[in-house]
Amino acid sequence: MIKSLKSIFLSFTACLLLVGEAYAADNAITAGRIWPAQDYTRMTLEASKPIAYKMTLLQNPERVVVDIENVDLNQVLKSLNDKILASDPYIMQLRVAQFKPGVVRLVVDLKAEIKPTIFTLLPAGDYKHRLVLDIYPVKDPLMTLLAQRDNAFSPTAEVQAFNQLPLSQSSTEPLPAQQSNNSTLDPVIEATAVMPTENNKPAEVSPQIKPVESASSTQAMVTKEAPENKDVDKFIRQITIAIDPGHGGEDPGAIGATGSREKDITLIIAKKLKAKIDEEPGMRAVLTRDSDYFIPLHGRVLKARKLQADLFVSIHADAFTNPAARGSSVFALSEKGATSASARYLAKKENESDLIGGVSLNVKDPVLARTLLDLSQTATINDSLKLGKAVLGYIGELNKLHKNHVEQAGFAVLKSPDIPSILVETDFISNPDEERRLNDDAYQDKLVLSILAGIKKYFASNPALAKTKLAMQ
Repeated sequence: MIKSLKSIFLSFTACLLLVGEAYAADNAITAGRIWPAQDYTRMTLEASKPIAYKMTLLQNPERVVVDIENVDLNQVLKSLNDKILASDPYIMQLRVAQFKPGVVRLVVDLKAEIKPTIFTLLPAGDYKHRLVLDIYPVKDPLMTLLAQRDNAFSPTAEVQAFNQLPLSQSSTEPLPAQQSNNSTLDPVIEATAVMPTENNKPAEVSPQIKPVESASSTQAMVTKEAPENKDVDKFIRQITIAIDPGHGGEDPGAIGATGSREKDITLIIAKKLKAKIDEEPGMRAVLTRDSDYFIPLHGRVLKARKLQADLFVSIHADAFTNPAARGSSVFALSEKGATSASARYLAKKENESDLIGGVSLNVKDPVLARTLLDLSQTATINDSLKLGKAVLGYIGELNKLHKNHVEQAGFAVLKSPDIPSILVETDFISNPDEERRLNDDAYQDKLVLSILAGIKKYFASNPALAKTKLAMQ
């Protein structure tokens, strides 16, 4: 009898081994990355083969469940939770386990109600096959900010604000962090009755930079005389300049000889430029991204338009196969063709950012479609050329120019029909000397002052009257 039981046990064990072999995973997750931001948090998994998945959104408490098929639990997946920051606005923690042979279950515990988007990407750049999970807030932080600003500019609010100076809080301050959900966590290995979604396979101005018109002259163009009270400026419409730090997140941009990443350089310069613009009376700057995360090219355009920006300035650091290439450049949009072979090459390279950074091609924005197909762009391009010429003139006094005129090409990020837009290639990050300068704090400050001087010169001749909104008549 004992021998019989032993024989049965051995047979059962052998069956289990055979079942395990039958479900042996034929794919493996080789990398995992998480990019938290106020706009959204992105989680990316990478593998040598296409990643099959099922996603389920559960509530009470809020969580996203992703079943990754044909993979086994490995150290890359086990360490994902270590990449979650306490400051992440949306993700509380990640839990992962081998749900069944060949299927790993990933549970994303959330801090608030969210809108998830999941999609796969084909190999691009240095990346292999990717699975991307984007965690968006139910309410767009940018639209919330705009609603607060619009409320602040309403006639009732303006009268109340004027009668109760000083104002309490600026509507442009960062939004508060999302509150954590302290609900009891469910077991990671759980049966779910929800139908899953299948995948579908400060520095001095350099002596050589000419002085420009005073800030007071710029302010006079956009506001009527008001009482000399700084609090009054809080509800007078200011010139808004959208600053776009190129690349970010999954998309590092160009890489310098010593490892400098374009996405890091552009963010540093953009933040410095914003700080200088914010010091100017009657002007304010907003960033399309304020940390290391990816924004699609069309998303940058839409952000600027939602903010009713008067100008759009995209900051980049050029790269070329020849490390001897050097000099600064300024580009505007072209409705026809590129003005040079190098401009065409650069536009093609920059427009491929969406492939590297990762954009779901299934998400279509009808507003974007109308925006990019707008045919009344000629006047805006002319203004963009004027802005570009002014900025290029001042940068040329600081640095050698790659071309001494504003070039044009079909840059997707410049396709706003109603906002003068330029793309500034600060230096060639692929040139060792210029890469070294791009990392120099003093040089960054001089570069920022040059761009600001060009912006102020543009407004001296082209007042932003069309979008001016006065709080008091």
